[in-house]
Amino acid sequence: MSLDIISSAKSFGGWHKQYSHQSVSNNCTMRFAIFLPPQTVSGEKVPVLYWLSGLTCTDENFMQKAGAFETAAKLGIAIVAPDTSPRGEGVADDPEGSYDFGLGAGFYLNATQAPFNQHYNMYDYVVNELPKIIEENFPVTNQRAISGHSMGGHGALTVALKNPDRYTSASAFSPISNPINCPWGQKAFYGYLGDNKQDWREYDSCELMKFSADAKQLPMLVDQGDADDFLEKQLKPEALQAAAELSSYPLTLRIQAGYDHSYYFISSFISEHLKFHHQYLENTKATL
Repeated sequence: MSLDIISSAKSFGGWHKQYSHQSVSNNCTMRFAIFLPPQTVSGEKVPVLYWLSGLTCTDENFMQKAGAFETAAKLGIAIVAPDTSPRGEGVADDPEGSYDFGLGAGFYLNATQAPFNQHYNMYDYVVNELPKIIEENFPVTNQRAISGHSMGGHGALTVALKNPDRYTSASAFSPISNPINCPWGQKAFYGYLGDNKQDWREYDSCELMKFSADAKQLPMLVDQGDADDFLEKQLKPEALQAAAELSSYPLTLRIQAGYDHSYYFISSFISEHLKFHHQYLENTKATL
């Protein structure tokens, strides 16, 4: 695998770097960013938090706005942020040019409908291809946690629920919790997956959680602002709470008073999320 470096900057004793590479899953050139904490400079291998961003975002939004590097440096956690969708010449986009479908809105699934099935395989990319690249090319362990925001919160929770053996923990900010029952999710699922709603359930956190009682369950933290403009119509945290209660899932859902959907919200609590993941990454490390 050939990685082409785009940028590099020192931060809190570690390094933030951007790379591009040819993706097999998405059949195009993809970009990701990685923060390597200072422990890696001296040769130590560290665990990884994978961060999935929301609609219209790229790998840059979280890395530039979240303020996560100081805590990640102290805890010794690498952070990897992929782009939110395939891009480039020949990659299909919404013909109407909307922000919530097509480029920048991959929804972390494997598309089955033409022409999107040629490139939109973000689920395979996040679960398999990207971790393989990271673990083969950087000083990291195979200990992984996953988090995200909005559409990326949806991605983080569904990926974790479908792959509990690959992650130690999961968290999210303002996730699209029940996409089969909200406009963003319905538009994306119909366009990427077709009209068989049984297929939609495979990428819905609430549906996956309802039937998780007999499977391995990961510790999960979700923060949601009560001043979020998308709360009632798009995000539906109450449905996630109900699904967790049905399956006795170890979900901690916190409603944060006065916070909206922005990175002001994320930056206010990202250190707590990193510390949440760190305790489980450390416990896993002790058993290796």
